[in-house]
Order: sequence, then structure tokens, then C-alpha cells
Amino acid sequence: MSRYLYDGTVEGLLSVAARMLAESSEPEQATLDERQNTLFEDGVFIETDAAAAEMFFSRLRQEAPDAAHTFYFFILAEKEGMETSLLRYLILALRHGNKVNGNLADAAVRDIITVARKAQRELHRFKGILRFEKLRDGAYLAKMEPDHNILQPLAGYFSSRLRAEDWFIYDVRRRTAARWHSGTLRLGTIEQFTAPALSEDELRIQALWQTFFRTIAIPDRKNFRLQKSNMPMKYWRYLTEKQEL
Repeated sequence: MSRYLYDGTVEGLLSVAARMLAESSEPEQATLDERQNTLFEDGVFIETDAAAAEMFFSRLRQEAPDAAHTFYFFILAEKEGMETSLLRYLILALRHGNKVNGNLADAAVRDIITVARKAQRELHRFKGILRFEKLRDGAYLAKMEPDHNILQPLAGYFSSRLRAEDWFIYDVRRRTAARWHSGTLRLGTIEQFTAPALSEDELRIQALWQTFFRTIAIPDRKNFRLQKSNMPMKYWRYLTEKQEL
């Protein structure tokens, strides 16, 4: 079993996969770790080849689109320490196509799919719970702290549904933001963020919604355990109806 090292980037990982597939007789047996630049680090470092990485991913999308989809969501999950499993998954995907996702008996395949599905489920959840607040300048702002780095696909989703408005989505945890303005979507980082003032209309609407939420519930049928099961408390911080409860 050979141990390989890469620079920690997605392109670097795909470069290793391309190299293993082309040169190794048993690429699925290789191990992969991010290079730490220590004095006695053991392993063969594979330099990033952007062209090879792009060709590998293009081939993956063509021959195993379901696997490419899984790979995309796994990257969004930002799960560390699973490079070897991901390398094996990619090699098996190009050998067996979309059938690889059905091979849950393989530990590497199962682990990669499990992580990817968590990111995909969170993206789906935020499509429904993300709350936009109207600011004084007429734009809208939504703040979130997802477990996974889902800002880009989430912004893409809302760019096709809120085309007539100016809005921002701010990932508090990663200090990244997406802005939709005049039909253009931009993503970037924010070093310092100061919460802008809400419009008077927004404050009134929030107050009305909180009152409705408090009064519509039947006291004898409140079930906080069920609420937490359907909507984990980590998401409550940015839900308007939970601010005063």
C-alpha cells in the first residue's frame, strides 16, 4: 500500500486521483493525506495539476454523474481526514459508473455517501427556513450558520426565485456572503460585519408574526421535544418566531 500526499485543495485531490488511475495498478489501495511539511513526513507528494484535475472531473461527470453529484456535496461538507476514502470512491466511480453508489458494502463508499447526504439535506432544509429581513435601503438580508458550506448552491437557488429583489445571504460562521444585485450574483468574504438597521415595515411584520406564532398554538398540545426533532435548536437563532420565546 502506497501513501501519497497532496496540498489540501480539491484540485490537488483530483490530481492525485487522475495520477493513480493512469499509473497505478491498484489505485484503490493507496492512502492519501494532506501534506503537513514536517521533517520526517512519509509519503510521495503529488503536485497539483489543474488541467489533469479538470479532465478527471469532466470524465467523472460524463461517466458517473451521480458520483460527481455525491462528490460535490461531500466537498461542501468540509469533512476532514477522509481523503483516502474519497480517493477510493473516485477510482471506483470511474470503474463502475453510477453503480458505485449502490455498493454500500464498501466502507469508503458508504462513508462518502453518508457525509454527502448530510450536506445535501441541510441545503434542502435551508431552502425552506432561510429568513430574509428587509433593510432600510430596501435590500434584504438573511443570516445563517450552517454546518456545511452550502452558501453557493443556496444562493444559486434563490437567485432564480428572488430575481426582482436585491439581497444578501451571510454565512456567519465562515464570514462569507452572497449578493444578488441587478441580475448578478457575487460571492466573497467579509472580514467585519455590522448588522444593518431593519426597515420599519420589517419590524412590524416580525412583531405580528411573533404574536401569531404565540397565540395560534394550543398550550396543552405544545411539544418542545417534537419541535426540536423537526427543527434542531441550532437553527432557532435566525427564526423570527423563536426570538422572544
